[in-house]
Amino acid sequence: MSEAVALARIRKILLATLAAGLVGTLSELLLLGHFDSVQQWIPLVLLGIGVVTVTWHAARPSALSVRALQVTMALCVAAGVLGVGLHYDGNVEFELEITPAMAGLELVQQALAGATPVLAPGAMAMLGLVGLAHAYRHPCITAD
Repeated sequence: MSEAVALARIRKILLATLAAGLVGTLSELLLLGHFDSVQQWIPLVLLGIGVVTVTWHAARPSALSVRALQVTMALCVAAGVLGVGLHYDGNVEFELEITPAMAGLELVQQALAGATPVLAPGAMAMLGLVGLAHAYRHPCITAD
């Protein structure tokens, strides 16, 4: 098998993984009722845009679809990082309401183990990285 054929297969696997991850994460957030605030809508909107972009790119790969995928995936990475921060801050706020004197390492530990899963938004960042890996030096883009 040539390197070009192997790379094309890897790109397809990455795109299929990305599609499954986008649909699965979007479904999970909808089932969890993750739409109580504007901040909670950010991943829903980005995941929806991601599903549309991946579908478009899979059906008609082009330089434009690759660029749209790259922008969407970069936004997913940013949203994942932002989400980790928002989840952590929310847990800190909750812990301080219960125990106002809590501080230091104890507060960090309680916030990390809190009711809102702090690392869950990292899935958004991971999906974004999978999409960016798929688009890296994509053959539809002639200029590097």
